[in-house]
Amino acid sequence: MDAFFAAVEQREDPSLVGKALLIGHDGPRGVVATASYEARRFGCHSAQPMSVAKRLCPHAIVLPVRMELYRRASDRMFSILESFSPLIEPLSIDEAFVDLTGTERLLGEPVAVARRIKQRLRSELNLTGSVGLAANKFLAKLASDMNKPDGLTVIGPGDIERVLPPLPVTKLWGVGRATADRLEKRGVHTIADLRNKSEAWLAEFFGAEAERYARLARGLDDRPVVPDSDAKSIGHEQTFEVDLADAAEVRAVMLDQVEQVAARLRRHGLLARGVSLKIRFGKFQTINRSATLPRPTDATGELWDAARGVFDRWSFQPVRLIGVTAERLSHSPGQLDLFADPQRERRRKLDSVADRINRKFGKRAIHRGGPG
Repeated sequence: MDAFFAAVEQREDPSLVGKALLIGHDGPRGVVATASYEARRFGCHSAQPMSVAKRLCPHAIVLPVRMELYRRASDRMFSILESFSPLIEPLSIDEAFVDLTGTERLLGEPVAVARRIKQRLRSELNLTGSVGLAANKFLAKLASDMNKPDGLTVIGPGDIERVLPPLPVTKLWGVGRATADRLEKRGVHTIADLRNKSEAWLAEFFGAEAERYARLARGLDDRPVVPDSDAKSIGHEQTFEVDLADAAEVRAVMLDQVEQVAARLRRHGLLARGVSLKIRFGKFQTINRSATLPRPTDATGELWDAARGVFDRWSFQPVRLIGVTAERLSHSPGQLDLFADPQRERRRKLDSVADRINRKFGKRAIHRGGPG
């Protein structure tokens, strides 16, 4: 989607259309979550300190993040995508891979399908999205970013040698600014430069990842689109603009993540045997902690008990990122209880009712009141 948070705000308040918007916390350590295209002309962008963005664009309107509003728009976006293919791999709240393999007889040529997706996003959501069409995930993602906003870009087999070589190395998945700086110090600025390096050089620089980068530099990527129903794990994580020093606030975010994870499990008929937490604190220190569940489950309460137990065993420090993941997924319920647990059945019914309400009115129409 194009400048998703800002675009949703402009849709909700037409007086904001055409104006520079910065979505994020307007505080001393605030960070831009999304900048509208009007603000981007002044050099503003996501993940930028809000103070810097405001200096670059003093007339910008700063609005707080309204995640509930964006989630409702996201739900509708994914519903549209699912009407074109059952193979949808979410990347984020506003981005996904859609595998159109085998849909030609039913839906027509992929380019025509891409146009229809864009048309429905505009007519049903009053929002625009940019579509990249290619034979693999890396090239499709690359194409989707090339002609924003409201773009439709195709990278066919005959386009690879024209498109890839002149691009900066930062276009390769996994090459961030720090890695790019290291590469540039060694004379590697473009994908063509990287292609010219020997296997030994790549192995020395990238280690075990050398082959992956060599393949990406040639437009090769054999990773399949993996929908939730086939995933080995399902998780949600959130990075905070500032470190959260209140453990209760972190638990509240975790509870929301557990509810979303559990709903996705139930939607696809999956059960989890394990729960893991990802916690980032301090100077980008990241730890992972996990727990094995006594039995496979999709129950929100049982997943929450496990996640909270893992978190409470950690010696709390201010948190920059928290993530909850359900692991070791299966469609099998494992060993069944000889006698039904009335309390467990009651919780299952509550989860089912909540799922039905949220499917009708939005993911967060009904949810638990707190992490008690």
